Amino acid sequence: MWLGIVLGAAVHGRVQLRRRRLFLLARRLLRAPFGLLGGGTFHVTARHAESVVPYPRRVPPALAVHALEKRYGSVHALRGVDLSVEEGELVGLLGPNGAGKSTLVKIAVGLVRATRGQAEVAGARAGSRAARAELGYLAELFRFPGWYTADEVLTLHQRLTRSDGGAAERGRLLERVALDDARDRRVDGMSKGMQQRLGIAQALVGSPRVLVLDEPTSALDPAGRRIVRVLLEELRGRGVSVLLNSHLLSEIELVCDRVAILRAGEVVAAGVPAELSRPRGIELETDEGTRTIEGATREDAPRLVAEAVAAGRQVYGVRVLTSTLEDTYLEAVGDEVS
Repeated sequence: MWLGIVLGAAVHGRVQLRRRRLFLLARRLLRAPFGLLGGGTFHVTARHAESVVPYPRRVPPALAVHALEKRYGSVHALRGVDLSVEEGELVGLLGPNGAGKSTLVKIAVGLVRATRGQAEVAGARAGSRAARAELGYLAELFRFPGWYTADEVLTLHQRLTRSDGGAAERGRLLERVALDDARDRRVDGMSKGMQQRLGIAQALVGSPRVLVLDEPTSALDPAGRRIVRVLLEELRGRGVSVLLNSHLLSEIELVCDRVAILRAGEVVAAGVPAELSRPRGIELETDEGTRTIEGATREDAPRLVAEAVAAGRQVYGVRVLTSTLEDTYLEAVGDEVS
C-alpha cells in the first residue's frame, strides 16, 4: 500500500521549502516513531513541521457475500446472492422456508462451502481462523448439556473462544439477557425462552465484531423479545454488526436498518424498511365520517385538510396510509408458504 505525504510550505532558516508530494511505503510509516495507528490526519514532530495526510483507508464490510451460489446435487439453494452488512448495521434476512436463508448463514459462519462466489467476515474468508475470531453465532437449533449451569455454559464458550473475560464477562452477559438470577440454574431446569436467551449470551462471549443470529426470538414471549431488541440496539450503538435471520416481520421492522428478502435462492427485494413501503392514500376523519383518498401522499395531507375546512367540515384526524413490510414481503414471495 502507498501513502501520500504533503509537505507544507515551511521555512528552514532563510530557505523557502516548496510544497511537494512524496510517496512512501505505508509500512515504513507504521514504525513506532511515527505513531501511525490507522486512518485520519496526524502530524509528525520534525524540523520542517511536515503535515502527513494519509489517503482514506477503505474499511471492508463486517460481512459480505458476492455472487454466492450453492448447489446440493440438483437443488440450487443460492443463485448469485449479493449482500453486505456494514459496521454497526443490523440487517434482517427474510424469506419462506427453502428460500436459502439458512444456507447463506451457514456459508457466512464457515459451516458450509459455497459452490461459487465469495463470502467474507471483516475482510477475511468465511470459515478461516481470522473470520471466526471476529464472529459470534447463534444457530436456529442448538442444545447445551442439560447438566451444565448457565455459568458453566459461558465458561465453556470462553475456553472455546479463548476469551479472558472471566467471571466479570459472564456476569455481564447474563445480566444483559436477564438471566443474572439464573447463574447457577441447570440448563434442563430452564424454560425454552431462558435457553434461547442463554444462547444469545454465548454468542456474545469474547465481544465479537459480527453477530449472526438465526431465529434468535423464535421461542421468546413478548417480554423476552423486548429484552433482545434492546440488546441489539445497544450492540449497534457499540459498532457491532448483526445479520438477523427471522420469520418475525414485526421484529425485523422494529430493529433492522436494512432488510433483504430471499425467494428460491435469490434476493427479490432489499432496502430500508421504510423505503420498501409504498403510500396507499390518506385517511381523513371529519364530522361526516372517515373516508380514504386513494393515491394521495403525505404531501397532499395539508391541502386535503384545508379543503375540508373550507367546505365547512370539522376535521378530527388525518392519517397517511402506507404498505407494511408484511405487504412487501407477501408481494415479493408470492404464494410461497413458510
